[in-house]
Amino acid sequence: MGLICIALGGFVLESSGQSEYFVAGHVLISLAAICLALFTTAFIIISQLTRGVNTFYNTLFPIIGYAGSIITMIWGWTLLAGNDVMADEFVAGHVIFGVGMIAACVSTVAASSGHFLLIPKNAAGSKSDGTPVQAYSSLIGNCLIAVPVLLTLLGFIWSITLLRSADITPHYVAGHVLLGLTAICACLIGLVATIVHQTRNTFSTKEHWLWCYWVIFLGSITVLQGIYVLVSSDASARLAPGIILICLGMICYSIFSKVWLLALVWRRTCSLANRIPMIPVFTCLFCLFLASFLAEMAQTDMGYFIPSRVLVGLGAVCFTLFSIVSILEAGSAKK
Repeated sequence: MGLICIALGGFVLESSGQSEYFVAGHVLISLAAICLALFTTAFIIISQLTRGVNTFYNTLFPIIGYAGSIITMIWGWTLLAGNDVMADEFVAGHVIFGVGMIAACVSTVAASSGHFLLIPKNAAGSKSDGTPVQAYSSLIGNCLIAVPVLLTLLGFIWSITLLRSADITPHYVAGHVLLGLTAICACLIGLVATIVHQTRNTFSTKEHWLWCYWVIFLGSITVLQGIYVLVSSDASARLAPGIILICLGMICYSIFSKVWLLALVWRRTCSLANRIPMIPVFTCLFCLFLASFLAEMAQTDMGYFIPSRVLVGLGAVCFTLFSIVSILEAGSAKK
């Protein structure tokens, strides 16, 4: 999926020098960073299911994910750091930086999954069993949770700052999209916290469904924000952020499937757990089918060009999330 994002992004960039091609191409390529981070998560969990815990892998692959996210954020910042930043560079730079933040949060999911095998073991026991000696310390667990929390705060403050000058079109577009990307970072707080607390056997009754409600709320708010952007104006500049926000909400729903699955199988049996991986399949298809319609509409209105291309990359991210949810279901669900 990452290679598809890079290939399509490169193809778009080579097709034309127009600003729409510049933004769409750069954003598509940057989405490969999220796919890379998801790959590191999948590899760590699969390696544990097949070969047991490997300290080398638990160290190497999160580093790879963080490296990809840092490179992506630096790339986005570079586009913003010039003396005379063009509108397309301004929008692309903010979006790419936001994508890098998501990749860093996903890499934290990989880092927190280093002792994934403890989750089904703890689920089979009770809270009175205490924290397993193999689990990471409370300090490390809190540091892992702090990563998506801090990135969410950064993204929220930055996007609100941009939206305060929403009368400037690049600020309007970048602010809305960055706010949607921040919502995904906020969703990943719930996923990291769930994995950390289940690994340490400190997953409380109070938070059993809390993170599920949190993620579904953020996804719904992001979709509603996208709809609001689309109906609140007749300007063509609203099309790209509005449509992309709706599909960023689909990614939130894909993350919800992971959080929901971990909550469903925690000290209980769920016969429908193996159906949950279908959620990211549906969100992927939604993005791809919508992209196909928008590609046709872009033939007569260039306002649809950027979302028609970017949605393919978002669909690739959703499909990569499907693989993660399937692995989680195989490793944690009670058959």
